[in-house]
Amino acid sequence: MDYQALADKIKIWAKELGFQKAGICDVDLKEHEASLQKWLDAGYHGDMDWMARHGMMRARPDELLPGTVRVISVRMDYLPPEANFASNLSNPNQAYISRYSLGRDYHKLIRNQLKKLGQKIEQEVGKFGYRPFVDSAPILERPLAEKAGLGWTGKHSLILDKEAGSWFFLGELLIDLPLPIDKPLENACGKCSACISSCPTQAIVEEGVVDARRCISYLTIEYDGVIPIEFRKAIGNRIYGCDDCQLVCPWNRFAELTDQEDFHRRDTFETPDLVALFQWDEETFLARMQGSAIRRIGHEQWLRNLAVAMGNAPYSMKTLSALESRLGLSDMLDEHIKWAIEQQVSQLPVLGSIESKHKRLIRIIQKGLPRDA
Repeated sequence: MDYQALADKIKIWAKELGFQKAGICDVDLKEHEASLQKWLDAGYHGDMDWMARHGMMRARPDELLPGTVRVISVRMDYLPPEANFASNLSNPNQAYISRYSLGRDYHKLIRNQLKKLGQKIEQEVGKFGYRPFVDSAPILERPLAEKAGLGWTGKHSLILDKEAGSWFFLGELLIDLPLPIDKPLENACGKCSACISSCPTQAIVEEGVVDARRCISYLTIEYDGVIPIEFRKAIGNRIYGCDDCQLVCPWNRFAELTDQEDFHRRDTFETPDLVALFQWDEETFLARMQGSAIRRIGHEQWLRNLAVAMGNAPYSMKTLSALESRLGLSDMLDEHIKWAIEQQVSQLPVLGSIESKHKRLIRIIQKGLPRDA
């Protein structure tokens, strides 16, 4: 079999299936095992127990799928048109949602296209072993992407490409065919450290190393507990994820908009008013977030994130009334709502202009009494 010719065809098929780039690498990630263990030992994975559950299997794709000798790594761009970075971040009354999640959940789409790529190869060579992955297994996708020539690891730990910046998803097709491998790209970050200095919570503790426990994306998406007070102000109006380290990256000036309509911003997020989103009941949340990655955090965590953002918003009676209406749903949620109310009230020099019912609410919160006191 002419494996070089097959590899060339695979890259053409990948583009036909909607991937902007595909590369091929072997499965040797031994050089990453020590740094992975060091990251885990430091507790930087936070409450993401699954990161440690499988030990070094994350660095050993051939243990994940026995017989694997190569990985086809693919890139699919997701930057939506009308991303409205500045308008959302600069308006504290609006919710900022990470640009990757403005449209439909990417997992199913990319996995289906990877499966089609595997079927394409099968039509060409006959039966062979393969399996697609998209954030669905313990695998070091970024080191694989780097090794396959899709880009280099930036100081924010994301994969960067000169043509696309970092606004793209990754996926992998594990295969048992000994295809020729691609060469890694040279790291082009140079002396730039914009991503490190711009992180709102200083989560990038050293070049290429992120302490998830400090990361806004982790705190608003992966973590379902009480957000530490020290990070609440820094979260600002970011209610799902954070793009700050990508926004300041010079290479993202060259990123192209996605041609996948599934990744375009849904109408719900055109003008994402914090109070309006906070007033959704669970049924509305589930219906509006159908097909969205956001749906998986659940309604309570959605409200928690919004409460923090509302605490960081300018004082308004509308905001205060909305916060009061959600008290009593859970202890975890009450913790954030009471903090948000305190932040709202702290913006006022006196209570003279506040309606009596809100004066009473404020005093209750300040004294730490139950709502019906």
